[in-house]
Amino acid sequence: MNHARQLPLQGIRVLDVSQVMAGPFACMLLADLGADVIKVEPPGGDQTRGAMGFKMKGPDSMGFLNMNRNKRSLTLDLKTEEDRASFYKLAQTADVIVENYRPGAVQRLGIDYESIRKIHPKIVYVSISGFGQSGPWAERPGFDLMAQAMSGVMSVTGYPGEKPVKAGVPVADIGCALFATYALLAAYIGAQKSGVGQHIDASLFDAAMAFSVWDMSEYWGTGVPPAPLGTSNRMSAPYQAVKARDGYFVMGATNQKLWTRLCGLLQRPDLVEHADYASVSLRLKNREALIEALEREFGQRDSADWIDAMLAAGIPAGPILSYPEAFEGEHGTHRRMCMEIDHPIEGKVKNIGFPVKLLGTPQQVRRHPPLLGEHNEEILAEINMPAGAAEAL
Repeated sequence: MNHARQLPLQGIRVLDVSQVMAGPFACMLLADLGADVIKVEPPGGDQTRGAMGFKMKGPDSMGFLNMNRNKRSLTLDLKTEEDRASFYKLAQTADVIVENYRPGAVQRLGIDYESIRKIHPKIVYVSISGFGQSGPWAERPGFDLMAQAMSGVMSVTGYPGEKPVKAGVPVADIGCALFATYALLAAYIGAQKSGVGQHIDASLFDAAMAFSVWDMSEYWGTGVPPAPLGTSNRMSAPYQAVKARDGYFVMGATNQKLWTRLCGLLQRPDLVEHADYASVSLRLKNREALIEALEREFGQRDSADWIDAMLAAGIPAGPILSYPEAFEGEHGTHRRMCMEIDHPIEGKVKNIGFPVKLLGTPQQVRRHPPLLGEHNEEILAEINMPAGAAEAL
């Protein structure tokens, strides 16, 4: 690791006034890049500390430990005048505030953007919610499941005619975290030039809809609402999971060159110019018959054989791995997608690795996920709160 250069966000202070996933995940990404992230928690703590159906050695869940490294924890009861005063003082030292209360709640607490802007015009203030700060659904409570359902994502997930299925990972939560991070960094850069910050309205609903590029392009182009396709794709065929002798694998012959190679590999030159399969549009139109024909060939050998043969021919293909296989396999291990960090109660605890790698200034684990209120005294001293304030908290 190259420690000679500062991490890119060193010197930036972020107040993480959020719970559960989207806000905490966004703030962890900033913390990994060097930001001083102060997790401002209610007296009972982020509700994720007690989430999940299994217990660790200490009170914090594995989910919390995977979304809150590199942060400090400060407990404040923002319903009290004294703790609000502490928050205002802390906000004046911050560059970014991230909150995910339901719209209207921060106004009632007096910590909304307009209130903070009066004392700190340069603040970048991010509000994360289920459906945004305005609109007919703005005041609804919203989690990833609702966002997937109401954005259209669930309408194209799964197989035609079967029960509704959500994406297996929280695409609305994580998508919102990523869009919020991109927006707040842009706003921060802008504030350095203009001297004025701004309010960012990030929602799970908008984030989930932003993933619909292929689906909505098809709808706007044809007028036909997108429907579930299982593992296949709207733009290319064959490009999906296919069944070999011992089970499924994934492959993609997404253009004419790869299609010709695949037909050669299968020793089926008749398929190249077949009346039903000669072009991408024909292969899409006749996808079901195409896959049936291909699976008759694939069923003669095991998936590993086909994957090796396709890769040798330059055709994208791969196995369908479980999470343990992906994280513990040779490539996941090489990419350091599982790392161990030290924790004062748990000892060594596993964390998902950094999702992108900064090669000049690599991200670092500088702090363990904080215990609730672990840094009360330290942070209050930094903003010159009166002696005894930390003990009161």
